[in-house]
Amino acid sequence: MTVEQCFVGVCFIPLSGNGQKFFGFSEFLAGLALMVLAWTIADVRYRFRVRTAPMPLMGITFSVVAAVGMLTLLTDLWRAEQWLVPKGNLLTPASWQATLGGLFLLTFLTWAWFAFIRPPKYGRHNAERFAQTLYRFILNGSPTELAVIADELAYSASSLVRHATDRGRLKNYRVEREGEAKRTPPKVEGYANDLLLLIADKRLCRAIVESSPGTALAVFQAMAEMKKYGIQVETFAKNIVSEALANKDSFLYHEAEGYESGLIGYHKPLSQAMFANYEMVETIGTLLDPDIYGKREWDAAQWEAYCRVVLMTFRNYVKEGYGGHSFVLYRAKGYIENAASDLYTLNELTSAWDTDSSRRLRVVVEFIKDAVKILDEKGVPDHVRIRVREKHGHPRETFYDHIASMIFEVIFHASAVRSPEWGCWSIQHNSVWGELFNFNHLDGPAGRVVKFKVRRLLYDEIAEMRRFANFKGAKILSFCLNVMGLAVSQVDYDKDSRALQKAVLAWTKKNFVWLHRYNPRVAESCLVDGTTYDAENLRLVRTSPAEGLRREPSYVYLELDPAPPEPEPEAAAAPLPEPNA
Repeated sequence: MTVEQCFVGVCFIPLSGNGQKFFGFSEFLAGLALMVLAWTIADVRYRFRVRTAPMPLMGITFSVVAAVGMLTLLTDLWRAEQWLVPKGNLLTPASWQATLGGLFLLTFLTWAWFAFIRPPKYGRHNAERFAQTLYRFILNGSPTELAVIADELAYSASSLVRHATDRGRLKNYRVEREGEAKRTPPKVEGYANDLLLLIADKRLCRAIVESSPGTALAVFQAMAEMKKYGIQVETFAKNIVSEALANKDSFLYHEAEGYESGLIGYHKPLSQAMFANYEMVETIGTLLDPDIYGKREWDAAQWEAYCRVVLMTFRNYVKEGYGGHSFVLYRAKGYIENAASDLYTLNELTSAWDTDSSRRLRVVVEFIKDAVKILDEKGVPDHVRIRVREKHGHPRETFYDHIASMIFEVIFHASAVRSPEWGCWSIQHNSVWGELFNFNHLDGPAGRVVKFKVRRLLYDEIAEMRRFANFKGAKILSFCLNVMGLAVSQVDYDKDSRALQKAVLAWTKKNFVWLHRYNPRVAESCLVDGTTYDAENLRLVRTSPAEGLRREPSYVYLELDPAPPEPEPEAAAAPLPEPNA
């Protein structure tokens, strides 16, 4: 018999100890064991997702589970002691158990939603938690964890770009927009700026390149879609490219050509996203700036990958007709032209053709040919000057001048190889001159303009030796005499260099004897292995040794003019008259 007790109009009855029970403390413990098991075996990915949820999920989960556990324990105790409960149908024992069980289930489902179904993204509600969690993982620096985190960042790439501050192209000139210095960015914007700097960590960039290139793709695609090129990704972009070049299994090597890489080689998704937009590359400013120390160790394959992405940017620069001076492309031109600056180490080597230096040289020459081909496809603009006077200087120069200057520097590096005769010929003629001049190479409209400028640069450097004898001009002269020869031929394959050959031979004929008398060391630097100076007969001699099918040595001569006589010393000054006594 139920004893009913009433207090102030509210009646209480004892809780039945034999009532229906479907969620008590024992069921809670069983469910908790499964939840704890799920939480403890979850890997880095799911821990990161839970910690970066838009609500303090771990704290809420602990509070709800603790509250449900205490309430189920009290409920079982209440039922065992048959303590009083309010009489009525508003809250029955079954509905109370359902409420506790529902809270417990909802907690688990919420955790599973963010951990498995809908991974959290960076936003206004989790900006601080996201930044703190990512900071801790990067600070730990575990390669295994960073590989997972790198993949997770792809979900938030678009949000980071959207919330970050866009400083525009003015950032490269350190010009602040009106009111920018006084503006305090919102919390979500400030953390987005910090996170873009945080993900530039070299260890994380290495993990992105190795295991999650899609994250980099998401970042640069978001920048292109939103046209936000001025956000703080300079360091991130530079480190991604440096790590990709260092890792020969990265996207830069697999996104080569279709016949090598299949569909990915044709589409080049990541390379296109990063390098095919000149405006973005120029605004970021560091995408084509390799690590200053790392590039010294690059081999031919790495330089080839670098040249490939530079050409992608250059193609868009030419196609869109930007025309103005490009700082990033000009710096890239400087890096590439010096890729084979160590050719001097090939002197005296019998197998110079098989060295990495010679392979790097061939990569540079191929880059030049491809760059000129891109200019040919566009056509020569009307504003391009065939000859830029020195007094006009840099503002009048275009990429026609830059490529001509690049060829000149490559020729200068190749001129450092002087012996043996075949090694010198294979580097200077077969790898450089024969690929850029003669045999109808670079014979398009742009190619003819570039070759004209190269011929002018070469001759001006040689002619400068009349005013100031120097070893650079001597090396250029030695290169020209070697690749073009001491005698003018009448064949058609070298017609584009014949005018330069005649001018160089005329200068040599007139000035070599004087140069040898003025500075013999500089004059000797004008001759490579196989070419000698016959001082007695005043001539240069090119000797082709007896080898192969040649039974006897052959000789080619260049007759030289005698040096002009030395100027007579000025007459001694007349003695001063003696003063009058």
